[in-house]
Amino acid sequence: MTEWRYWLNEQRGTLIGLAIFLMMFAVYIANHPAGLTANVAQTAANKGVLLAFVAMAQALVVITAGIDLSVGMIFILTNCLASWIVVGSPLATTAGVVGVLAAGMLCGAINGLLVIYGRLQPIVATIATGAVYFGIALLLRPFPGGSVNEDLADAVTGRLFGVVPASLVLLAAVVLLVWIPFRRSVAGRAAYAAGSSEPAAFMSGMPLRRGKFAAYTVAGLFAGMGGLFLTFFTYTGEAAYASGGGYTLWSIAAVVLGGVSLYGGRGSAVGAIFGAFAARTTGDMLFVFDVDPLWQPLLQGVVLLIAVSIGAAGLLRVRNRLEWFR
Repeated sequence: MTEWRYWLNEQRGTLIGLAIFLMMFAVYIANHPAGLTANVAQTAANKGVLLAFVAMAQALVVITAGIDLSVGMIFILTNCLASWIVVGSPLATTAGVVGVLAAGMLCGAINGLLVIYGRLQPIVATIATGAVYFGIALLLRPFPGGSVNEDLADAVTGRLFGVVPASLVLLAAVVLLVWIPFRRSVAGRAAYAAGSSEPAAFMSGMPLRRGKFAAYTVAGLFAGMGGLFLTFFTYTGEAAYASGGGYTLWSIAAVVLGGVSLYGGRGSAVGAIFGAFAARTTGDMLFVFDVDPLWQPLLQGVVLLIAVSIGAAGLLRVRNRLEWFR
């Protein structure tokens, strides 16, 4: 297999996710009353970036052959925390941002410790920790409220040069500065190896524990970024259980749409980003086509079911598990 065909095969899921998003976004824009304007692009980008951060967090755990049902609650917890501490002078705001991101990483690290050293199933561990994280969020914000540094919020959710959504630039910077270095690191390769075949990776001497712990920790960081961005987007904090659960479910759909295998070892956070934007566009399309709000949850649920089925369909044709990673 030539180099470009190998690369194409490796990136197939990501490219499919991109194609799905572009197709859905084209339909959305074609039917939007205002068409593709700077305001429409900015709004779509900001809403897509919110889910993209949570989807990136989910993708890292899924790559290790796990699943994280607490990402939505970390998202909500860091939103509530940010509404308390990301305020004041530039120095205080910077310290608050660092504190929020550190809190997200701590939540992810706790998940990793429970799975790796506590030997709990990821789904069980993250259901439990998700409940704890939401409880802390509720203590921080029993009622919606708080504030955030408005200058920073406007800069992050606004437009550069009056055209380019700043949130997309922020997302691209996170991919370049966090995801790519992680993917190319020893820990990143170990995380992929753990998802492909943990026994084989162990026999090869890969640092599996370090890789899985790093994956969970960075996943917490991504979820914390999402919660911080939510605070910038809404200027407030709210411990909304339905919102946390919704983002968790849609993050799973997003990673599948983006070509991340639910069996682990295959996919990328970039694919999850495209999947997140595609999933987010689904709701926008229902709004543009003026679908009755009573029908929207049903239709979105159908889309979620189809998205998860897409990931399982490819496995039905695989006779040997190793074929999935060729």
